[in-house]
Amino acid sequence: MRTVGVEEELLLVDPETGEPRALAAAVLARASLADPGQDVFEKELYGQMLEFATQPQSVMADLGEELVRCRKEAARLAGELGSTVAALATSPLPVSPTVSVSRRYQWMAEEYGISTREQLVCGCHVHVAVDSDEEGVAVLDRLRPWLPVLVALSANSPFWQGNDTGYASYRSRVWMRWPSAGPTELFRSPERYHELVSDMVATGVILDEGMVYFDARLARRYPTVEIRVSDVCLRAETAVLVATLARALVETAAREWRAGREPVDHGVSLIRLAAWRAARSGLDGDLLDPVTLRPRPARDVVGALLAHVKDALADTGDLAAAQEGVERLLRHGNGADEQRRLLERTGSLRDVVTECVRHTQA
Repeated sequence: MRTVGVEEELLLVDPETGEPRALAAAVLARASLADPGQDVFEKELYGQMLEFATQPQSVMADLGEELVRCRKEAARLAGELGSTVAALATSPLPVSPTVSVSRRYQWMAEEYGISTREQLVCGCHVHVAVDSDEEGVAVLDRLRPWLPVLVALSANSPFWQGNDTGYASYRSRVWMRWPSAGPTELFRSPERYHELVSDMVATGVILDEGMVYFDARLARRYPTVEIRVSDVCLRAETAVLVATLARALVETAAREWRAGREPVDHGVSLIRLAAWRAARSGLDGDLLDPVTLRPRPARDVVGALLAHVKDALADTGDLAAAQEGVERLLRHGNGADEQRRLLERTGSLRDVVTECVRHTQA
């Protein structure tokens, strides 16, 4: 059974006003003071963000417990500084981000200008184990058309600088401003994958392999495929669902490769349109079918994803939980839907943030 690990980025916010606070360095100092060898919490591009990473897990219930535990520990550490955390992929309230002290981050701020200054966004990255680079690249080639469905399920960023963007996942649109971000062409082999990455670094537009921001990539430090398209999810149970589906997609892709099935050769331009549609609509209205790239109701497209990975889910014992989780999302909506309902009920983006703080640790 493939192991799965999750990296989540959280917003540090004032518990009363809901405004983001640049306290990441102080939170990390407290975490290191309590446990000098801790490797759970990490610095991110902005001082208003805090990242954590779970251990690799085989059982999804264990992953869910660890996600909740890490979120609560992040809130505890932030609470010692009069702050808290919110699993929001963008800040609903206006904010002027503070770039973290780092030579790398300062280089990014200078090189990319306003694109860097507008990147206060929080994602959820899912790492799924693979046996080799050969298997990993085969998986990457076969994942491509299905990733926009994960965007729709995880969408949790409808607001930006105090305004409703009209998008379910505006984070994903902001993220696409990085020069190396987005979907990729078929690689066909590990050699071609690594050659492309080397060529990208050689241009000088990016510093190193870590700045190759493909929708899904081979991880640098781990024997995993890293799927990077999802918003950080408001509720931990949604993050577990996304991780469950991600593992099933990887396993299904690997089985297709071993069986000699060729990947669907959709052009990057069409996959970009599918990603845009998912970011705009979320689970409302249509998505683009991953096979035909023609509009279909979101419920049907999500159902197609479940059907595509059904055998893999059944083999890990996750089928019933995934079906229930998907049906719950389709019935009640994703994080973007919840945020908009909160605004309609309270009339205040500040209250949206404070309510989301509560949901973050539930």
